Amino acid sequence: MTLKIGFIGTGGIAKFHINNLAKIKDVQVSALCDVQVERAQAEAQQWPDAKAYANVNDMLDDRNLDAVYICVPPMVHGEAEKAVIERGLPFLVEKPLGIDHKQPDDILKLVEANKLITSVGYHWRYQEGVQRALSMLTERKAGMALGYWMGGMPMVPWWRLQEGSGGQFVEQTTHIADLLRYLCGEVKEVYASYGKRVMHEKVKGTTVADVGTVTLTLHNGMVATISNTCMSPVGHKVGLDIYTEQGVLEITGSGLKEISPGRTFDYHDSKNPYLSEDEAFIQAVQTGDPSSILSDYRDALKTHKVTLAANESAESGKPVSLKELSRI
Repeated sequence: MTLKIGFIGTGGIAKFHINNLAKIKDVQVSALCDVQVERAQAEAQQWPDAKAYANVNDMLDDRNLDAVYICVPPMVHGEAEKAVIERGLPFLVEKPLGIDHKQPDDILKLVEANKLITSVGYHWRYQEGVQRALSMLTERKAGMALGYWMGGMPMVPWWRLQEGSGGQFVEQTTHIADLLRYLCGEVKEVYASYGKRVMHEKVKGTTVADVGTVTLTLHNGMVATISNTCMSPVGHKVGLDIYTEQGVLEITGSGLKEISPGRTFDYHDSKNPYLSEDEAFIQAVQTGDPSSILSDYRDALKTHKVTLAANESAESGKPVSLKELSRI
């Protein structure tokens, strides 16, 4: 049976998923919704019998869909998810889950009350290098980690507004916070310091911080720092370095480097992790078995809470405890 898939939001990240779905057997993109309806129309033309919509409820009521992708900016999460949940549809939603606690908390309750299959776009988890690192760490003791997202500012208007994106740590560096959780364990406490150095003067209306460092203490005793900047004119370093008693594991977007006494091995990813993420979600919808999904809504909410706690700490100047994660 061919699965009929709908999209809410057809911007850049949606195109990654749409292109991947074209490579997966028995999948049809059937409906696309965007406030810029002409953008949805352009994507609909690439699929037979696909239709474009400007209204989410119109799309969901008009088309008999099997699953939905939600690819909207952070500040507008909530209504789309609730509309999809109301129809009992599985969904993949792009990170971050929002810019606050309330909407995602409410959505998780609805997801679990309706026992829906969900996936969240933490595609780094699907990298072959990350899976290799996860296996290696079962035989090593990690002591600390250093994470980075050092580059420039995406020039979409909502991204540079704190009330639009939640800031760089919530919208972008969340991938590195998620890797830390996935590979090393749950976070106990965070302390963050942010600053505005360049971009608020360079780009009119910018309200997000353009530099920041977050110190994290994990329940297992590990310590970590994750730093980010969006003021650089060049992309620099994005990834997570994990320090163990046997050496260093350096994870980047292209793979894994293992540095041990007297030797260094590079493991390059051979497969697109976005495609692996989409294949896992489609397989789960087809079979009803979500075990291949590496980040569902409940797990992703924990990462979201870590990033929001960093924002809270940066604003208050005090450490923030994450005891509540044990209850999620």
